Amino acid sequence: MDGLNKGLSKIEIAMRWDPSPAGQPSTDLDLVAATYLADDPHGDPAYVVHFDSRSPDGTIYLNRDSKDGQGFGYDEVMMLELNRLDDRYARVVVGVVIQQRPAERTFVSVVNPGLRIREGYTVLTEDDFGGVLGATAATVAEFAREGSGPWTFHSGIRGFEGDPVTFTRTMGAARQA
Repeated sequence: MDGLNKGLSKIEIAMRWDPSPAGQPSTDLDLVAATYLADDPHGDPAYVVHFDSRSPDGTIYLNRDSKDGQGFGYDEVMMLELNRLDDRYARVVVGVVIQQRPAERTFVSVVNPGLRIREGYTVLTEDDFGGVLGATAATVAEFAREGSGPWTFHSGIRGFEGDPVTFTRTMGAARQA
């Protein structure tokens, strides 16, 4: 039966949070995705997709972008069409960045955050960022494949403490044991 496994194809990553309390600066969370080449899967990203960009081939894009958490349901939604991604890419790492203006923030100050990753109607994982409360950003998913093989999903929230630019450059680095 392994030969019939086509792996993952079209993934939806959705994030929600509630607006900041009255009188507090708004909270702006952003989904980001970085792609890595097969010949350097833990090096520098080939490209990064974020709030004002999309992948060059249109396979990774934002459907919804919120700057304050106002709205119904999920505030930010990113789509990854892994089945269309060129064979030269071996990894896609997805993260969440808290914008640090007008005030510095960590996940402990985000009201009611939530994350859902799914393929079609199948939920792959859900999280509330409770394990990374002191972080300013976090990786939330990794998708990987060998050669032109099927894409696999690796869950797990990993916090980062620092500025968003450094995070996007290092979010796909090999994990330290």
